[in-house]
Amino acid sequence: MTGRPRVKDRKIIKGMAYKIRTGISWRDLSPRYGPWKTVYTSFRRYALAGVFARALQQIQAQADAAGDIEWLLQIDSTVVRAHPHSAATGRKGGTTDRTNRTIAPSADPEEA
Repeated sequence: MTGRPRVKDRKIIKGMAYKIRTGISWRDLSPRYGPWKTVYTSFRRYALAGVFARALQQIQAQADAAGDIEWLLQIDSTVVRAHPHSAATGRKGGTTDRTNRTIAPSADPEEA
């Protein structure tokens, strides 16, 4: 056999987890996880093949069956933002058929 020996899968996966956890660039990945390009290539292949999505689904299903997940979600305006180029008028120079809608505040549940 010629060439370099194959990097162990455990090192590759640990490198992916480290990159995701820290947010560093791929090129700054420590050599202890193997060559950064190898880790990136494996990450891309796994992502395109849906490996991460399937793993997340299985982990969530197991945790939900055990009662470890509380499915309460909250979205904050500081998290969901409009694209900088979005505009209320629609297309450039055009108009939209939308009318301004006023949303009335809901009744205070303590007053009811």
